[in-house]
Amino acid sequence: MTFHDLQIVPSILKALSMENYTAPTPIQEQSIPAVLAGRDLLGCAQTGTGKTAAFALPIIQLLSEKPSKPSSHRPIRSLILTPTRELAIQIDDNVKAYSRFTDLRCAVIVGGVSQKDQERALNRGADIVIATPGRLMDLLNQNLIQLRHVQVLVLDEADRMLDMGFINDVKKIISKMPAQRQTLFFSATMPAEIANLVKTLLVNPVKVEITPVSSTVDRIEQSVYKVDKENKMNLLVHLLQDKSIVSALVFTRTKHGADRVVRGLTKANISAQAIHGNKSQNARQAALNNFKSGATRVMVATDIAARGIDIDELSHVINFNLPNISETYVHRIGRTGRAGLSGTAISFCETEELPYLKDIEKVIKKKIPVVEDHPYPMLGVTVAVKAETPNASPVRNKARN
Repeated sequence: MTFHDLQIVPSILKALSMENYTAPTPIQEQSIPAVLAGRDLLGCAQTGTGKTAAFALPIIQLLSEKPSKPSSHRPIRSLILTPTRELAIQIDDNVKAYSRFTDLRCAVIVGGVSQKDQERALNRGADIVIATPGRLMDLLNQNLIQLRHVQVLVLDEADRMLDMGFINDVKKIISKMPAQRQTLFFSATMPAEIANLVKTLLVNPVKVEITPVSSTVDRIEQSVYKVDKENKMNLLVHLLQDKSIVSALVFTRTKHGADRVVRGLTKANISAQAIHGNKSQNARQAALNNFKSGATRVMVATDIAARGIDIDELSHVINFNLPNISETYVHRIGRTGRAGLSGTAISFCETEELPYLKDIEKVIKKKIPVVEDHPYPMLGVTVAVKAETPNASPVRNKARN
C-alpha cells in the first residue's frame, strides 16, 4: 500500500516524498479514504501511530480541491483543537510541510505567547487553524475569530482535554460552528464523558482502532526493580551513573513528585527538568527543546504533560511510579523504541504498587523480568539481604512520591 493507492493528489505526494514518507501507517491507511469520502471519524489511537497525517493529509486535499476565493481575508475552513501548545506547534509544522505545494494558509493559536502575532495571522486569512481551547476562547470572546465557515473539525487527544479541564470550553467552541460539518475525533482512551461527547458530535462515524496494547511493547526491552519507596531516588541516581542512558523520560504520578525527582537529580549533578501542568507554556517548551537538543539528559513528566510530545531516538523510559491504569504503562513505554529503533523501559515497583505490576503483566501478556542484583532491594522480598557496605548503602532520604 502506498499514499498513491490512497488517492492522494500529486501536490501532497510531492511534499510527502520530501518528508521521506514511503508507506502509510495502519491508521493512515484506514482513516484517509474515510475522511476523503466526507465521513465522520472516531480514531482510537495513541501517540506515535501517525495520526496527525491521518487527518491532516485528507483535510489538505479536501480544502485544496475547493480553494478559497482570492481575498485578503480567508474564512477558517478547518479547525484542529488540541490540548497543549507543544502539540499544536507540532501539528502546525506537519500541516505546513504537507501543504507546501498548495495555496492553503495555516495559523496556530496558542496561549503563553503574544496574541498580536496570532491576530495578524488571522487577519491575513487562514484556511486551517490549529488551536488550544483556552486561547481560542479568549479570541472568540473578543470577537477576533469567526468559526461559522468551518467545514472540518478535528478534536485531537480528546481524553487529555477532558483531563486538563477543557471540555466545557470545547463544547462552547463547537457551538460556534455550523451543525453541518465533518468531525474527526481522536482519543487514546474512552472515559464515559468522552463516549457521551462522541454520541452528540459524530454522525454514523467510521471507527478506526489501532494497535492492541500488547503488541506495541514487544520490541521494547523491559525490566522492573523492586525497591522500597524511600530508596527510589537513590536507585534512580545509581542507574543514571550508566552513561549508556543517553536520554531518559522519567514518569512520576504527581506534579510535586516530578519536581522532587528533579531536585534530587540536580543535587546529584544530573541535568534534569520537569514538565507538567503547573509549568507555564514557555517553561514547558524550553524544557522540551533542551531535552530534544541533548542539553538536558533527563525529562521528568506526569502522564498528562507527556502525552502528545514526540521525542525521536529516546533511549530510555523510566517509571519512577508505576501507573494504576495498565494501559498507561503501554502509552508511557511506547515513547521509546520508535521508528524501528530499540528502546529500554525500566520500572520501579514499591510494595503498594505490586498489584499494579500484576495488572500490567496481564495487559501486555508477559512477565516483566525482575532485576534482583541492585544496591537497594525491597526489604522482605529478597531472601538474603547482603550486609551493607559503604558504597552500596541505602541512604534513607525523605523523598516521598
